[in-house]
Amino acid sequence: MTDTSQGFTLIEFLVAIAILSVGMLGMLQSINIAMDKNRDNVFRTEAVMLADERMMAVRAVAFGSVSTTITSPPKEAAGLRSFKSYSVQKIVKQITGKSKEVVINVYWHKRKTSYSHSISTVLTNSE
Repeated sequence: MTDTSQGFTLIEFLVAIAILSVGMLGMLQSINIAMDKNRDNVFRTEAVMLADERMMAVRAVAFGSVSTTITSPPKEAAGLRSFKSYSVQKIVKQITGKSKEVVINVYWHKRKTSYSHSISTVLTNSE
């Protein structure tokens, strides 16, 4: 007697479904990782933009108006597209009689990890 049945057996079908499921779970995990990294980049970009905005505000005032103090306001919601809170710190140091160093630090937290971005410039009095 010859076997003329064609098609898959139940075991072959279950093995194929198991292999397909592992592949799909791996692909979904890679999408989660990509979205998390993209969110990190958005937070970093917002921090850079916030620091640049604060630095431009410091550069816009007269040299004598830039006080040599450290200002660190409490948390402020500064996210442009997100609801992330950033903390901004401005440090101004007198280098010489005609120059000051300005440092802007931006801090934020994500999943119990602290991140920061810092920019600095030197302002000189040309008068």
